[in-house]
Amino acid sequence: MAGKDANTSAASKGKKKEVKKETGLGVSYKKDENFGEWYSEVVVNGEMIEYYDISGCYILRPWAMSIWEIMQTFFDAEIKKMKIKNCYFPLFVSSGVLQKEKDHIEGFAPEVAWVTKSGESELEMPIAIRPTSETVMYPYFSKWIRGHRDLPLRLNQWCNVVRWEFSNPTPFIRSREFLWQEGHTAFATKEEADTEVLEILELYRCIYEEFLAVPVIKGKKSEHEKFAGGLYTMTVEAFVPNTGRGVQGATSHCLGQNFAKMFEINFENEKGEKAMVWQNSWAYTTRTIGVMIMVHGDDKGLVLPPKVAAVQVIVIPVPYKNANTQGIFDACAATVKSLNEAGIRADADFRENYSPGWKYSHWEMKGVPLRIEIGPKDLANNQVRAVRRDNAAKIDIPMADLVEQVKNMLDNIQQNLFDVAKQKRDACIHVVHTWEEFVEALGQKKMILAPWCDEEEVEKDVKTRTKGEMGAAKSLCSPFDQPPLPEGTLCLASGKPAKKWTYWGRSY
Repeated sequence: MAGKDANTSAASKGKKKEVKKETGLGVSYKKDENFGEWYSEVVVNGEMIEYYDISGCYILRPWAMSIWEIMQTFFDAEIKKMKIKNCYFPLFVSSGVLQKEKDHIEGFAPEVAWVTKSGESELEMPIAIRPTSETVMYPYFSKWIRGHRDLPLRLNQWCNVVRWEFSNPTPFIRSREFLWQEGHTAFATKEEADTEVLEILELYRCIYEEFLAVPVIKGKKSEHEKFAGGLYTMTVEAFVPNTGRGVQGATSHCLGQNFAKMFEINFENEKGEKAMVWQNSWAYTTRTIGVMIMVHGDDKGLVLPPKVAAVQVIVIPVPYKNANTQGIFDACAATVKSLNEAGIRADADFRENYSPGWKYSHWEMKGVPLRIEIGPKDLANNQVRAVRRDNAAKIDIPMADLVEQVKNMLDNIQQNLFDVAKQKRDACIHVVHTWEEFVEALGQKKMILAPWCDEEEVEKDVKTRTKGEMGAAKSLCSPFDQPPLPEGTLCLASGKPAKKWTYWGRSY
């Protein structure tokens, strides 16, 4: 057992040094007291990002990129099963093409970054950097689609996009450049497009709930909040209890035939008639990682769900005076080997210039789901001590049961993170019927479920009436899972007959 005795008797002369190192590692802000500062500190100290010298741009360090790659591997394999193929389109878009779809570009205009010079020479025509790729790709859809045999055309690209104007940059959540996948598809019928919208949305739910252990609500965006130029937008909405803000987790849009009309994406159907295609676009971004950090992180740092952690188990030797140090190191190496062979991502920290206590804090800060300690007593008893990151529970595991028990613990941690997050999120959901109740719940940082008349002007009015230092409230989504709406139920804001239940709140 690697107990207190192992820590306290570690070279007593290095005691002062050890304490100093440990204090340098911690988080100086509490999540419940100063969320913004806590988050900024955790993403840097947890080695997820580094700040860059251009505001709103961040360096994604390997610890963050490995999470992105795990999600990418899952999603890429799933869309390939759906016969969606990867491609890559240029980063630049001409102003003429960008401005072809009026509603669409109006939605993005303030955020578009323009290249105006090459060296010292002014460009004849400024070139935009893609904020999204509808207008980049669709002129070529028009070229490639001629007849019904060319459909469906289903493409995806993994790339970066740039959206320049915003306030309050936040790593992962709001940045000027971010990574994403964007799918762009064209079909002969609306039914096929509708089906795909929901299939992709289910993959997004899976990324959040099954990989990142973050509960989300599937729903439809309002006309006011839908994708500019699209027919309708489906979303998975997350919620951060500490800030009382919703987060648009990922969106799947049916674009209808609007872009087909603008870009003349026509085909000859089976009857020999000319018809327009139906289109979708859908995307999720590195924002997913920020949501995970905000939901699970604590006052010791990151808390990573095992499914996305680059290192699921960290093994730490805990030798002390007169201990069989080589025997302990060998046991650590053998433990890592057994776990790796069983498909568990495990590593050992053999650095000799840091104390075991410092290493505990370091790997806790980085959010590794499970720590295994091996000290002299563990070696003598042919066991290891396992410590969970999510709830600090400790258990001694016989070496003979190592792989089985570690696998079970990792599964349990993954499920527990989701269950705890869902419990906290559900405790923040407030059902209201009147404007007074709505304002009160908003002040308490709640996610509000309220009856609504589904009118755009009423939603704009809600935004206007709730403007303040914290930001205005808006509709988050109308959930697919609709509670009963008794006849005579009135809209929370207009007093008109309500048509549906909708989630409202402040949002990132």
